[in-house]
Amino acid sequence: MRQVRRFADADGVCHAAAEAFCAAFEACAAGAAGVAGVAGVAGVAERTAGRFRVGLSGGSTPRRFHTLLAAAPYRERVDWRAVDFFWGDERALAPEHPDSNYHMARESLLAPLAIAPDQVHRMPADADDLDAAARAYQAEIAAVFGVDPGGPPPPFDLLIQGMGADGHTASLFPGSAALGETERWVVANEVSSADAVGAARRMTFTYPLINAAARVVFLVTGDSKARALAGVLERVLEGVAERVPEGPDPPRPLPAQAVSPAAGSLLWLVDEAAASELRDA
Repeated sequence: MRQVRRFADADGVCHAAAEAFCAAFEACAAGAAGVAGVAGVAGVAERTAGRFRVGLSGGSTPRRFHTLLAAAPYRERVDWRAVDFFWGDERALAPEHPDSNYHMARESLLAPLAIAPDQVHRMPADADDLDAAARAYQAEIAAVFGVDPGGPPPPFDLLIQGMGADGHTASLFPGSAALGETERWVVANEVSSADAVGAARRMTFTYPLINAAARVVFLVTGDSKARALAGVLERVLEGVAERVPEGPDPPRPLPAQAVSPAAGSLLWLVDEAAASELRDA
């Protein structure tokens, strides 16, 4: 299922995201959805029964979403002891750095909810050997899900994604090497983009892992995203995951176009500013 929902402003987007988080948790807790509903992963479902695995993103919009989620009425709808937190990408920065996605989540969500350390799986993008650290993070994901780190990626219950003005999501930037990864779930990625705030060295989830998720929810706000959003949604609403075009000088696809969960749902939560160039705007 692919759906786009529009809201007047970023606050509406964040409230909808908090509702989506709670609804996903409640559905998984009730056994009505989640990994048990994703084809071919019944064994994973049995090993992860009672747990809710979520991948977080960085940025100003997720900060507001976190703040809402950590407060009434949303916080009372989730048994936070059952939630395992991961990150979809991270800059090569120390965890206390203000531009770290982990730091933002710790301040806005994890600390207010007093999340236990063993439920928090920080992406170690500050490691000297970023490739080795990415492999270790893949192994950590596999251990938490109880699967083979060399096998197919496990299905997260929920991935929260953002999108930049250049169409990137996670740290999958236009023209970067990680776009072509088809086997590994987590990789180091060198990025070069005007939209890449902070460190150029990143760690990121790849398409195989993102597209294995049971639910992917995008939060997109602001008029700076309008052109990219229009380009992405032209393809997403057709149910087509963009492929890298061929030719002597092909146009580069927008990375968010290739997010297309194989057996899960895809929800875009956008404000009117970001939606201003959509065809029906």
